[in-house]
Formats: sequence, structure tokens, C-alpha cells
Amino acid sequence: MVRPSLTDLTAFVAVATRRSFRRAADELGTAPSTLSHAMRALEERMGVRLLNRTTRSVSPTEAGFELLARLQPALATLDEALDSVVAFRGHVAGTVRINAPRLAAALLVRDVLPVMAERFPDVTVDIVVEGRLIDIVSAGFDAGVRLAGSLHKDMVAVPLGAPISFICVASPAYLERFGEPGSPEELERQRCIGHRMPSGKLYRWEFERAGQELAIEVGGPVILDDEELMVDAAVKGLGIAYVASPAAEAALAEGQLRQVLTAWAPAPEGVAVYYPGHRAVPPALRAFLDAVKGTR
Repeated sequence: MVRPSLTDLTAFVAVATRRSFRRAADELGTAPSTLSHAMRALEERMGVRLLNRTTRSVSPTEAGFELLARLQPALATLDEALDSVVAFRGHVAGTVRINAPRLAAALLVRDVLPVMAERFPDVTVDIVVEGRLIDIVSAGFDAGVRLAGSLHKDMVAVPLGAPISFICVASPAYLERFGEPGSPEELERQRCIGHRMPSGKLYRWEFERAGQELAIEVGGPVILDDEELMVDAAVKGLGIAYVASPAAEAALAEGQLRQVLTAWAPAPEGVAVYYPGHRAVPPALRAFLDAVKGTR
């Protein structure tokens, strides 16, 4: 058997993970027809079908999944080996495009960008604030930031800072007037600040205690789609807010807010910078990831 080239193997990983010749071709900068012919040639050389094709979709066969599982870590290791010599070229330059929700973008500005400005002054970090979980590859981003549990398996995740908690907070004035809820069920009798998700749906507040999990639909005088505004509304006494702890930490420290239903707070969740595992990591992105690793 003639050994496949690295180019062919990289192309196979792109097709197998994107499940589309068109999307893989866009990523690789080639034509879908060229990529399709290359995959057929690869299958002929290896003597085994790697991809199932229909008029609308493409997916790995059992042999394809086996090859994909072995190639992804191997290609990632190769990328790291190549990137390790970048320092010998001198300085790193370029642009890194990052997609992140507002709270995660604030963490990047606070903890990562100062490191980038100091260590890699010729790298531009272009952050686009986006609440929806999007396909960062097709949208032209180098990496994204989301809760680690929401990421696809074909993404490489690098933890960003410490795990965050989701908490209920209210102002002392509100609690004095309406009382403090003793359980999540009592929120039905409280004034709550609703959370409109990027999909348009209202978020159901999630709680956990001793293995018991609850998801509560709440009501109140205001619905918002931005956590900073939710915190501001809670400080103004408009109701109880359910937010990620970093969004409320300043108001909690200053006594403008108090945490309630502490015993029902769900386990903290990790936040991660993620990027496609099958793509070569450019030097500028590698520098950004190194700065992110310093936040742990």
C-alpha cells in the first residue's frame, strides 16, 4: 500500500469532522469536487471505504471513525511540534479572531489581553461578543469561548480561569421588603428578573442539592438578555437575578447584593477557549492559548 500524504490525511479529517465536502473545502481553500476526488483516491490507495456518501451528506464508515480517532491526536501533536520552533523565528505576529459571550469576553479583557499586550505586542486579538453557540469554523473565527460542557467532541478545550458558579442574588432592600426564599419552589411567589436566551427562549433557573436537580420557570417585572443588566436590575431592587458569579462579584463585595438559595447552587462549571482539533494552530493563536493557560 502506498502511504497517504499528510495533505490527504488532513483533508480526510476535515471532511470527517465537518460531515460536508463543501464546508471542508471552504476550510481547506479548495473545491468540493477536488476534495471528493482526493477522498476517493485515498480510499483506493488504502483499500477500504472511509466515507459514506449520499446526495445530501457525508459521514465516516466504521473504518473511517477508527482512522479519525487515531489521526486527530496525531495531527494535534504534529501541530504542537511545529509550533514549538516558532520562537526561533523571532517574534509572533498576526490576528486572532475570538467569539465569546459578554461575560467571557470580560474575563479575556481582564486576565488575558494584558498578558498578550506584554508578551506578544504584534498579535491583534479581535473579540466578537456573541451569545449564540455558533459554528466558529464556518463563521471565520480562530477560537471561541463557552462553558466546557457545551462543546462538541471534535473541539480542543483550554480551561479559562477557575470554574464559575451560577447564583441567585438580590438587594438587601428587596429582601427586606419581600423576604428571602427558603427553597427554589418559593421563587413562584417572588419577583424574579427573567433571562432571555439567544435562542429567544426564557431560561429556566437550575438548582441542585444532595443529588436533587430542579429547573424552575420564574416570573417578574422585567426580562433581560444581558447579565450585567440583570445585576444592575437586582441592585435597583427590581427582583432576584440568576447570574454567573463573576457578573455579581463586585456588587456582592460592596454589599449591594446578597446571595440567596446558597444551599441550592449547582456545581461550578468550567469555561474554556476551544478551537478545531483537526486544524493547524497558527502561531498567533498558539500565543493566545499560552496566555489563556496562565489564567488557571
